[in-house]
Amino acid sequence: MPAAPQAIGFGSSDSVIKIYIANRPPIDNYPDMDGLRGLAMGELSHIVKHTSNHWRKVFNVYAKFLFDWYSQQERADLPSSWQEYRDTQLFQSSSQEALLFSAPDINDDNSFHIIAGKTYASTLSLSELTWLDAHFAVSKNRRIIVSPYPDYRQLTNERIARLITMMKSFNPIT
Repeated sequence: MPAAPQAIGFGSSDSVIKIYIANRPPIDNYPDMDGLRGLAMGELSHIVKHTSNHWRKVFNVYAKFLFDWYSQQERADLPSSWQEYRDTQLFQSSSQEALLFSAPDINDDNSFHIIAGKTYASTLSLSELTWLDAHFAVSKNRRIIVSPYPDYRQLTNERIARLITMMKSFNPIT
């Protein structure tokens, strides 16, 4: 079995939800990151302030998605809003998720793997995918979901709800 790809991005090394995205913030040392680490307090705001509106959308959409997921899981330490979740817990080293710029580790059966966008998914070797419609593809055996890109028009609230329903349909993570 080939070695797992080096995880590069933001979040927890113990993440249960791994979100893979094709691009990185184009500032500071982010284009050259070579490991996984949690976002520091205020770092998300720094990225949003010094990049395009794109990264604000990415963080907001994923904060909404993860807040909704954890709310349905009845997580006890969840803040009262997705905005507070974004500002205090999103992609932290103590969180249960990671935003990864590296290739997916499809041999990790203990996580959900969410690929951000059909275009990015088409560049990966994911032969086990079944396309459900124009927006979503899955590999239930590997817990992989290709979802719309994290933009308000693509990964809408309705599609976030559908993504969560798909995750619930997978076998529980042990």
